[in-house]
Amino acid sequence: MPYTDATVRLLAQDGQLVHTDRNEMYHQAIAHLTEAEILEFYRVMTVVRRFDVEAGNLQRQGQMALWVPSIGQEAAQVGSGFATRAQDHIFPAYREHSVAYLKGLDLVDIIRMLRGVTNGGWDPNKTNNFHLYTLVIGSHTLHATGYAMGIGFDGACGSGDLDSDEAVMVYFGDGATSQGDTSEALIFAQSYQTPQVFFLQNNHWAISVPVRVQSKTPLFERAAGFGMPSIQIDGNDVLMSYAATRLAMDAARSGQGPHFIEALTYRIGAHTTSDDPSKYRDEDELAFWQAHDPIDRYRAYLQGLGVEQSYFDGVAVEAEDYAADIRQRTLALESPPVSEMFQHVFSDPHPVIAAESEALASYLASFEEAGQ
Repeated sequence: MPYTDATVRLLAQDGQLVHTDRNEMYHQAIAHLTEAEILEFYRVMTVVRRFDVEAGNLQRQGQMALWVPSIGQEAAQVGSGFATRAQDHIFPAYREHSVAYLKGLDLVDIIRMLRGVTNGGWDPNKTNNFHLYTLVIGSHTLHATGYAMGIGFDGACGSGDLDSDEAVMVYFGDGATSQGDTSEALIFAQSYQTPQVFFLQNNHWAISVPVRVQSKTPLFERAAGFGMPSIQIDGNDVLMSYAATRLAMDAARSGQGPHFIEALTYRIGAHTTSDDPSKYRDEDELAFWQAHDPIDRYRAYLQGLGVEQSYFDGVAVEAEDYAADIRQRTLALESPPVSEMFQHVFSDPHPVIAAESEALASYLASFEEAGQ
């Protein structure tokens, strides 16, 4: 059984709200949600999953060298992403597609990056502070902590105004907890009391290494070793993901230091499209998590509220339209000019970069002059 006695949830597997002594504060954290917001959780999870499937298909058809699926992890991402505020900075790993969508990123930009037609990805200043995907495992936990330290130095948190104080959230997987970078990030975050939440998506597999091999204790307990408040939640419960993140982010931004959330979820697909999980993963384990699908659970909750079938049908149509648009625009992508690799290397013009750019342009022009 992957869940433990420490796991906190709001929704049972059948979609019914559950009340316990430990989760009452989280019920209060979702009490303000409007009907429109409650429905939006479902819409985003459904649309992004359909995007995810379409992107995987595009990779198989030769449109990308690689795709990184996030199927099964939608509730952890959507709930936590909704819990952030406009001024917050988000540092993703490389499969936070739902959070990217919520922060306004055009998801074709993820495809552009994995297709190799962009040299960076996107401008965080134009994507509501959603920073770049980082494929070097765990390194971005340091980036996030450094940024959060800067917020503290600037005095941009702790004023008591939750609508203006800044905070940082960093997403990482269970494999990243085995990296030294992540431990260093936890040390600096706690030492400097950064306005930050570490959001661990424990999807149970670091490529082919199961979490039971990586750690003999629940991962959220590691945060206690750094003196950091932590919680283990049911990451397939979108309401719980929202509630826990909202409380942790507001605590961090109000000057209470960093917090740690371990969201138990599962990577239904492969680590990437270069991976074959059937070589190392037990079919019974996969079946268990497929039966605990986060979208199915939340649909059951909404149906219990009386949401009509027409709503779900409408979301399904929207998801198909979105996937079709993604496909059309992916097929229309063109390679960038060679000169683009020299742009944005430095914030200001640099003589060495300028010389290299001119030398390459001259070299390429020589082929044209030679008629090659």
